[in-house]
Amino acid sequence: MTCSSSLSETLTPIVPDTSVLINLHACSFGEQVLRSIPNEIVVPDVVVTELDHETSRTNGENDFVQNLISLGIIQVASLDDGAYRIFETLIAAPGSLDDGEAATIAVAATQGFMPVIDERKGRARAKAVMNGKSPAWTLDLLVHPAVQTGLPDGAYIDAVYMALSEGRMRIDEERCDAVVALIGIERAGRCTSLPAFRLRRQIWAGQAGAVNQTNE
Repeated sequence: MTCSSSLSETLTPIVPDTSVLINLHACSFGEQVLRSIPNEIVVPDVVVTELDHETSRTNGENDFVQNLISLGIIQVASLDDGAYRIFETLIAAPGSLDDGEAATIAVAATQGFMPVIDERKGRARAKAVMNGKSPAWTLDLLVHPAVQTGLPDGAYIDAVYMALSEGRMRIDEERCDAVVALIGIERAGRCTSLPAFRLRRQIWAGQAGAVNQTNE
């Protein structure tokens, strides 16, 4: 069972939202991951501003993003008139998104880029704005073939685990079993953000019990 990336065959520029950058910081290999990705990486200035608050500064997320900017690993984009119109629609009630998600979708939609969003509501709104095209996930960055090559000795697996356990990264249901196989059941048991975590944890406990009985 393999865990593939939807970005492996495209060089379309990508636009990560705030939570994606938080996940990349939490995984401990964020800079290496983004250096390895062959796509241009664009971050809306709204997202950069969103990370410039006390919590993000304390956690180191703001410094992480500022370092990526200074190194030229990511490019900062402002919203033009067309993007701003989409942004205003997305932050308006009902079903409003936070500013970072809205800006990510707006920049991606007007520039023909690929947004990277994990939250369910943001993904749904992005798909609607982008004529049915689904955004990528943080997971698509972490398991990209170039990242697997760029992070030696299977370090990308540790990055996936850290993003889940420390960043509470969200992933899609369809790849959950593949992710669990990748990081192992023991570590998966500490990743509460996995889809249907409580049910899956019961199943894993049963599997572990069956293995123990077989070994006795």
